[in-house]
Amino acid sequence: MGTTSYLAGYTRLHARYICPCLTPANTSKNAGVSLQFFAYVTTPIMRQLVPLTTKLAFLFFLCLILSSAAPCQAQNQAQFPQSIAETLPDFVHKSFADSAAHTARRVRLLAVGSALSYGIIYTGLTQSWYTGEKVPLHWFNDWPEWKQLDKAGHCWGAFQESRAAVDMLRWAGLPQKKAIWYGSFVGFAVQSPIELLDGRDPAYGASATDLAANFLGSAGVLAQQLAWQDIRLMPKVSFHLTGYAQRRPNALGSNLPERLLKDYNGQTYWLCTDVGAFLRPGNRWPRWLQPALGYGGEDLVYNDDGTNAANGLRPYRQFYLSLDVDLRRIPTRSVLLKRVFYALSIFHLPAPALELNGRGEWNFHAFYQ
Repeated sequence: MGTTSYLAGYTRLHARYICPCLTPANTSKNAGVSLQFFAYVTTPIMRQLVPLTTKLAFLFFLCLILSSAAPCQAQNQAQFPQSIAETLPDFVHKSFADSAAHTARRVRLLAVGSALSYGIIYTGLTQSWYTGEKVPLHWFNDWPEWKQLDKAGHCWGAFQESRAAVDMLRWAGLPQKKAIWYGSFVGFAVQSPIELLDGRDPAYGASATDLAANFLGSAGVLAQQLAWQDIRLMPKVSFHLTGYAQRRPNALGSNLPERLLKDYNGQTYWLCTDVGAFLRPGNRWPRWLQPALGYGGEDLVYNDDGTNAANGLRPYRQFYLSLDVDLRRIPTRSVLLKRVFYALSIFHLPAPALELNGRGEWNFHAFYQ
């Protein structure tokens, strides 16, 4: 059999037998070892997570990932039809085994890394934000508050987490559809346990609209990946410091990290469009240049309009039209720069912007961030 036939056979068998290897049905003893190792590494972190329900949600999410990460070289080799397997040379069998083992190692690496990051983030939240009295889980309708900027934040966060998860699962070697379906709902799974923390805080409460925003962000990744195998509509965020935090530092932040997270007056959420992807192939539109629509708010010191009005504040919405640079589309041969650009692509870069606000005012910003 010639080399061309070997390569053709390898391609067919890789698509049919190796790509589907990461399924719960193929779980082996290595998955158990991975879970034991993971439990050993993350137990100190898990002890810091206060709510029991958060621990359970956390462990369920990680077990779900690890259950699909077990190597399956032996199973796939056993699935080869005898008539085909007998015609394959040794180097093809070895290539199958190496490919499956490489995929399994990458998925386990992602699972452990994601677990550690997840634990650190939630430990930080429980020790820095949710430090007061705990009450039984309850629900609260916070839709009218903060001009819905907190919902935009939930949607943006879930979208970016899901986008990264899809790309990482592709890097790990999962089949295209599995990477899309599994990765797309990582954002929803990661952010939703926050509602368990909110639900036990007497000043807040679990929010159904927060959960809906989380779902919308993850669904946005899923829809685009299924339709285009790419992201053409990208939500981004930008931030600038305001003087409002000084009026209420306990709620809007007393230091830079807290203000970045809590001061909605300084947050602007954007939807950037990859115009070139919608045009015919060969068009001259630069893929890195994208129009962007933005949404923000101001005079937001208290969460409801009545309290703001009592303190002489008139909260209003802001809408922006601007441009953005998609750093992912900047040509570079540097692997380091590609990674840096990918990480920074979640932010809208400073650029000229036209503003229309809820007071009927038009404003032009030469350098808005």
